[in-house]
Amino acid sequence: METSNTRMAAKDKYHNIVCEALVKDGWTITDDPLKFKADGHNIKIELGAERLIGAEKDGEKIAVEVKSFIGPSELQDLYIALGQFGYYDFALEKAQPDRTLFLAVPSNVYNTLFQESL
Repeated sequence: METSNTRMAAKDKYHNIVCEALVKDGWTITDDPLKFKADGHNIKIELGAERLIGAEKDGEKIAVEVKSFIGPSELQDLYIALGQFGYYDFALEKAQPDRTLFLAVPSNVYNTLFQESL
C-alpha cells in the first residue's frame, strides 16, 4: 500500500535543495513548515525564512512553497501549483503581511514552462 509519505520522497529531495540554497544565500530557515491560521483554516507552507538587512532588527521574511513537477502532466502540475500559490498568497497577506511568498520549482521547469508567453 502506497502512503502519502512514500509518494513525497522526490519532493523531499527538492525541499532539502531549496533549504540549502536559501541558507547559502544568507537566509535563516525559521519554519519547516510554516504553519498559521487564516479565516479559520490551517495553512502549511513548506518553508519560512528570514534574513537580516544590514543593522535592522527586523529583516526580510519569506515563505517558500516547493513544487517538484513530477506528475504525469507538467501543465496539470502548473495549474495545481498556481492555484495553491494564489490561495497561500491571499492567506499569507491576511495572516502575515510582512512575509513574501515564493514558489520554488526545478530549474528545467522554470526554464521551459515558466518562460512561455502564456
